[in-house]
Amino acid sequence: MAKIGKRLKNAQEGIDVNQAYGLGNAVTMLKQRAKAKFDETIEIAMNLNIDPRKSEQALRGVVSLPHGTGKTMRVAVFARGDRADQARAAGADLVGAEDLVEQVQGGTIDFDRCIATPDMMALVGRLGKVLGPRGLMPNPKLGTVTMDVAEAVKAAKGGQVQFRGEKAGIVHAGVGKASFSEKALVENVQSFVDAINRARPSGIKGTYVKKISLSSTMGPGIKLDPASVAGA
Repeated sequence: MAKIGKRLKNAQEGIDVNQAYGLGNAVTMLKQRAKAKFDETIEIAMNLNIDPRKSEQALRGVVSLPHGTGKTMRVAVFARGDRADQARAAGADLVGAEDLVEQVQGGTIDFDRCIATPDMMALVGRLGKVLGPRGLMPNPKLGTVTMDVAEAVKAAKGGQVQFRGEKAGIVHAGVGKASFSEKALVENVQSFVDAINRARPSGIKGTYVKKISLSSTMGPGIKLDPASVAGA
């Protein structure tokens, strides 16, 4: 068993690993224990009663957190002409067509979100093996293949979070920073959980949300009582 570091051991003091805490209490405990020299990210992990290997239980979507994520998102847009100009005006960090494809193929992927107009997808499709494994491939269901590139850029910059069901039915995401107020973190968590509930596959029987936990970058995980989160 790996040895627990002194910092983590101290952070775990006062936390009962067998207890599920209310959302407000959990957020308070996390903020009190986030002592790193940088602004730690607050992360949520949800264990769902889904099997991502089954297409009808695949879970993927986006949610705009009311208080953003606290992370600066670098956005790349594949577009030409007026759409490219609109993307730049909206704050896109990288805009291009063949030149941007060459850059990515050359191994330079200096962005966190990728958006494309529909007419560019034949070109962007060449990058599937590069962008796909990184979760960066534009997708109409996520609003990243669109003619309204300006709105997509603003959404990405404004705190929109993408989510997807992974192995064992786990969904995780960053929902803010330790420097956020408790109220802001609570509302962000509620929004994220609400989005997961709305995305529930229709064929799921019984309990959908099995477990929820919160943690900070350098801190311990804290179990949440699902009943304390709106809609869980």
